[in-house]
Amino acid sequence: MLTGGQLAGLIVAVFWAVLVSFLAYTLLRLARLLGEAGKVVAEIGEQAGPLLDDMNRTVRRANEQLGRTDVITKQVAGVTQNVSAVTTVMTSVVGGPLVKAAAFSYGVRKALGNKGDTGRPQLPRGGEKGRR
Repeated sequence: MLTGGQLAGLIVAVFWAVLVSFLAYTLLRLARLLGEAGKVVAEIGEQAGPLLDDMNRTVRRANEQLGRTDVITKQVAGVTQNVSAVTTVMTSVVGGPLVKAAAFSYGVRKALGNKGDTGRPQLPRGGEKGRR
């Protein structure tokens, strides 16, 4: 039979054996987790290079397109100025004679429209109210 000191030592030894087994199992799982994390980081590193290259190409193409858009915008501004100049010229060339023709036409209509008048002012319709 075991004495009290031997029994206590056995219990402590079993406790330490269980504790060491638990810690070893935990460390083993942690090592596997770190290994998988290392693989994921390596894969991301391998994929990051081509992704950055693609992104770089995309930004360059977008920059080229913006440059072309800038050229087109400048050309449209030039066309707009040319159209404005043509409009101004057409207004001065055609507008002046048209205004004169309209004024002449208005004068002729007035002259022909007043041909039958005797020069007396017209009374409003409704009679000769106020005149006796």
